Amino acid sequence: MYLLGVSLVLLALKYFEVDPVATWSWWLVLSPFAATAAWWTWADASGYSKRKAMEKMEQRKQDRINRHKEAMEVQTRKPR
Repeated sequence: MYLLGVSLVLLALKYFEVDPVATWSWWLVLSPFAATAAWWTWADASGYSKRKAMEKMEQRKQDRINRHKEAMEVQTRKPR
């Protein structure tokens, strides 16, 4: 997402002719969009996106379990 943000900022700077980006080639300004597309293609093909989504779901699940335990005031007993 950061790469897409950089791409959009460069595009806006070029469009509104802000120096020094105004003098840059359009190929240079638009190249981060190609890099963004390549990143998303790789992330989807390698399973990176799916893995991150699963980690996020697992963390939410664990947080929910911990909240319920705290709400019930369940504490584990220490063995004697």
